[in-house]
Amino acid sequence: MAGYFAIFLVVLTVASGLIWLYDAMVLAPKRKLKLGQAEAAAGGTLPPEAAGLIQSRSYIAETAVEIFPLILAITLIRSFVYEPFQIPSGSMMPTLLVGDFILVEKFSYDVKDPVWRKTLYSNGKPERGDVVVFKYPEQPTVDFIKRAIGLPGDRIVYKNKQLFIQKACDNADQSQCPGLEPVALTLQAEGEFMDGELPTKRFTEQLGEHKHDILQHPFKPEQLMHYYKQPGTGIEEFVVPEGHYFVMGDNRDNSRDSRFWGFVPEDNLVGRAVFIWMSFEFSNDPDSSLPSWVPVGVRFERLGKIQ
Repeated sequence: MAGYFAIFLVVLTVASGLIWLYDAMVLAPKRKLKLGQAEAAAGGTLPPEAAGLIQSRSYIAETAVEIFPLILAITLIRSFVYEPFQIPSGSMMPTLLVGDFILVEKFSYDVKDPVWRKTLYSNGKPERGDVVVFKYPEQPTVDFIKRAIGLPGDRIVYKNKQLFIQKACDNADQSQCPGLEPVALTLQAEGEFMDGELPTKRFTEQLGEHKHDILQHPFKPEQLMHYYKQPGTGIEEFVVPEGHYFVMGDNRDNSRDSRFWGFVPEDNLVGRAVFIWMSFEFSNDPDSSLPSWVPVGVRFERLGKIQ
């Protein structure tokens, strides 16, 4: 089911629409009849002030008529075209930073109704490397954002901070199927981003046609004991079920993702993150007089397409 804000928007749209319709179909004819009766009693046309008073809507009806077109447009765009999101954590660094405001393309994958999230139209499936927004399987009212790593049927291994992928294969002759292959990593920088007082390493990762950057903490051990335990696989191995996806954060040592809670069902997909439209910088100075949620600058250089 959708989040509370989506449900609120739909309820507000329906309520204002019904009030607008009732006013147009029932109350407006009554006002027109009342005006005609008043003019007949007065023996001619009433002054504009008096006519306006008779034809005026109630406060509730006037408000509904004014907001209904706007609320309807917002609901349709947010539900089926683009939805804005704010990045609340650093799990997708360096691709997305805290304070980034992004647009999620809702029609990239299955188009769903905004309340019950039932598929209305199948438009596409995630590709390996897509940055996807989805309903967190353990708490479906919460939206998560991660990168799609494994597609249905893939075998994923994450060992010693190296990602390996064996792509799904339907070939009856398994000898013709691809084997387990490491995902290419190229070191770009060290110390550009800090994890507390310790520097991280920034790598460029190649996932098929997708090239993007990730962060690794060279001194932080893998939390193998907290990994999702899939029956029939090793502790560092995951086989993606049909209709599901394996996702990971680009900040590999600071992301709670499929390694820890399993796979994302296709029905949980919300859309593909495509664009950063605003990016605010916040102060990390504990002695600052400003609250931590007040921006201290705008990162214009970050605006643009998400890789």
